[in-house]
Amino acid sequence: LDNRSGEVLAWAGSSGTLSQASEVDGVLAWRQPGSTLKPFLYAQALDERRLTAASLLEDSAAEIATPSGLYIPQNYDRRFKGWVSVRMALAASLNVPAVRTLVMVTPDAFFNQLRQLGLPLRENAGYYGYSLALGSAEVPLLHLTNAYRALANGGQFAPVAPAVLGAAPRAKPVQVLSPQAAFVVGDILSDAQARASTFGLDSVLATRFWTAVKTGTSKDMRDNWAVGWSQRYTVGVWVGNASGEAMHGVSGSSGAAPIWADIMAALHARLPSRAPSAPPGLRPQAVQFVAAAGAAALEPGRKEWFLEGTQQPVFAIEGEAAGARDSSTSNIKASENTMNQAQAAIKN
Repeated sequence: LDNRSGEVLAWAGSSGTLSQASEVDGVLAWRQPGSTLKPFLYAQALDERRLTAASLLEDSAAEIATPSGLYIPQNYDRRFKGWVSVRMALAASLNVPAVRTLVMVTPDAFFNQLRQLGLPLRENAGYYGYSLALGSAEVPLLHLTNAYRALANGGQFAPVAPAVLGAAPRAKPVQVLSPQAAFVVGDILSDAQARASTFGLDSVLATRFWTAVKTGTSKDMRDNWAVGWSQRYTVGVWVGNASGEAMHGVSGSSGAAPIWADIMAALHARLPSRAPSAPPGLRPQAVQFVAAAGAAALEPGRKEWFLEGTQQPVFAIEGEAAGARDSSTSNIKASENTMNQAQAAIKN
């Protein structure tokens, strides 16, 4: 998609004669998006000032009570990393922190935002519950890619160009996410260092020009995705079997991501892609992550972006902040207040 106009510049609905269902258009087929919904969830939490990019979330075993029983989310590799920042949780695509974030935002509010971003969800929020954070709802590739185009356009959503599928006349863009939240999410999804714990530093996602990208893998390995944008284009790739048969040993990073990277490389063979400038209302702040005495810092110190009024210099889990300066203690506890409220709904 062209970011500015919404024009579809390329559309490949199947692999043609190589496919056992060549007449099925994969661009319009309904498939589970997996982790590709996480950027919208974290952007909403940033906008609602429930979290910052440096806020700490717990990546540990969790059991969430629901009307139908316990929901027990798992990470892709079945391992937990302990306390991690929102930046690492999103970039490394950790599942449990995303579900904890949805506890704060609520499935109803997240569902409504996804609908505003043009995702035609078939059921209601109660049907998906907390699994919505991990992409349990089915969506078409076209609509998901266009939702990412909203992130590329500073949080403004507009339908794809009218020429596609007899779409309605061009509509005025709607500000669904703030420019500040869209920028921070894009900055995280372009951060090769932040995603390294899951994807490695030499990942195919690390293009030689500026891009922001997210992969996803659905339940039982039926679908894998790579969706992201550059300064000018948004590209979405789905890989899977039209029959829904699982693809064991194939994930978003090994199946869809190389295709996404090749397309982006071709688009930018002679065209630069530069990182966007921070919009007004954001503040850079040097941050430190405090650990218990004698323990390594939770994460290395860095410069982080904050929505105006949410910035603070020190982050720590409660009980490990004793070694921090007294002047920072109130900020540390304040940063964890929202998270602690959400944790009350989660049995550890």
